[in-house]
Amino acid sequence: MDTLSFLFDGFQTALQPHNLLFAFIGVLIGTAVGVLPGIGPMSGVALLIPVTASMTSGLSPEQAAASSIILLAGVYYGAMYGGSTTSILLNTPGESSSVVTTLDGYQMARQGRAGAALAIAAIGSFVAGIVSLIGLVLLAEPLSNVALKFGPAEYFSLMLLGLAAVSGLAGKSMTKAWIMTIFGLLLSTIGLDNVSGVARFTYNISYLYGGLEFLTVAVGLFALGEVFKSILHNEMNSGEIAKIGRVLPTKADLKESAGPIARGSLLGFFIGVLPGAGATLASFFSYILEKKISKHPEKFGQGTIAGVAAPESANNGASGGAMIPLLTLGIPGSGTTAILMGALIMYNVQPGPLLFDEHPAVAWGLIASMFIGNVMLLILNMPLVKLFAKIIQTPTKYLLPLIIAISVFGVYAVQVTTFGVFLLLAFGLLGYWLAEHDYPLAPLVLGLVLGPMIENNMRRALTASNGDYLVFVEKPISLVLLVIALLWIAVPFFMKLRGKTVIVNEDM
Repeated sequence: MDTLSFLFDGFQTALQPHNLLFAFIGVLIGTAVGVLPGIGPMSGVALLIPVTASMTSGLSPEQAAASSIILLAGVYYGAMYGGSTTSILLNTPGESSSVVTTLDGYQMARQGRAGAALAIAAIGSFVAGIVSLIGLVLLAEPLSNVALKFGPAEYFSLMLLGLAAVSGLAGKSMTKAWIMTIFGLLLSTIGLDNVSGVARFTYNISYLYGGLEFLTVAVGLFALGEVFKSILHNEMNSGEIAKIGRVLPTKADLKESAGPIARGSLLGFFIGVLPGAGATLASFFSYILEKKISKHPEKFGQGTIAGVAAPESANNGASGGAMIPLLTLGIPGSGTTAILMGALIMYNVQPGPLLFDEHPAVAWGLIASMFIGNVMLLILNMPLVKLFAKIIQTPTKYLLPLIIAISVFGVYAVQVTTFGVFLLLAFGLLGYWLAEHDYPLAPLVLGLVLGPMIENNMRRALTASNGDYLVFVEKPISLVLLVIALLWIAVPFFMKLRGKTVIVNEDM
């Protein structure tokens, strides 16, 4: 009953007029982000952090945190909806989790069934969103209560598991993923030491005493990095958009897609809960599952509705599932949830087991807003499919200056220093260079966010044990988490050594 009363309070927060507006803006921008190839949910969320900071400046810290996270989460799961549009109409995935949708979605579009494919993608995403939210409501409170029993040693091991999971499955090269993880951890050490007060890697630059501002790093790497890539590669929107006929699916389409939607939603949710797995893996696995159990597997890749329904349901289910470790354990399971975590920390709200006790309005307001946001997305996506298809044709020459302006003004508005702007440009160039050489950015962000927490918990555990490192293996929970982390790294590594294919999550 407590959970229901908390959820009711959450709806009171989410249904406030300004939060309804924030949820609507979030899902609308999220859909547009998903539709525009190359931007992706990570870039979209990073880009809007300074905008939300300015929009919520007149609110109390608690209200500002709740409103901001409602908008940013809307962008995250809204992008999952929007990514299917370009996959189906252009054979170009809007973001990485929609790659699988191109296989059957584009074939359906070529057969004149683009409207039905888009509608089923929207319905599948909606059902998955609701399924994952029911799971979130049921699991959030019990998990956070379990996590409250964790000490510093357990937390240290849990953070390592989060790093190992994301780094082990991010990018084409495990070596490069680990390089980026360590680089992120190194960046997190810049600034004054919390314990001793000693300045580390600041080089007498006063702006660095507070450490690297997460906002600057995130916006630079993702938003400006993509801009530099588009400019230097002269990337222009091209491709012939398929015609959209009847939008509403037939009864036969609904009957054929019901099973894949249900299975994809559940599979996506449980994969999303696992740190590091993410929406991309969820969509791959659901597609493989449907093909395995189908009576007509030869139809897959030829324009079958199940090939659209399953992966689209799975990637939305995964985005909801990924919120569970973030909110209950303080472990971001993907690059996008790491950015969401960074945004919450900016508002002095620490995700983790105490979140539901210390900031119930933020935690339950977010969960309730996701119910509302999914309804908004269904209402938006069904009638406005043709309008979103037009967004694809937005000329790059208009889009890029807008992203640059939002990035620069946003960072300056929050930090009010020109040093922050120069740092933003530096990380933009670094983001471009890293992406060019296939270095994944998600592990870097994760290392930057988790670095201070890993260090603090390690120090607390060692202080309590008088410097005895065995404390991390003597505690049963800590030992289990460390073993899982080790296996998470070792299993894909040995599979690669044996010549097996490992499905990776390239953009989380």
